[in-house]
Amino acid sequence: MKLRVNPINCHAHGLCAELLPEWIRLDEWGYPIINPDRIPRELEAHARRAADACPTLALLLTRD
Repeated sequence: MKLRVNPINCHAHGLCAELLPEWIRLDEWGYPIINPDRIPRELEAHARRAADACPTLALLLTRD
C-alpha cells in the first residue's frame, strides 16, 4: 500500500502528519510531504486512520 495526496483537495490542515509522523511531514506552508515508499505492514492501520481522518479527503491510501 502507498499513500498519496491530491494537492488540489488538500487545505493543509496537518492532521495527517499528526496521525502518521513516521511517514508524513509538513512543508513550511503546512502541506504534507509523503514518503513515496510502500507503507510497512505495521503502519498500515495508522495510514488508514490518517486517510480516513482527512477533512478534505485529500489523502488516499492505494494498493500498488
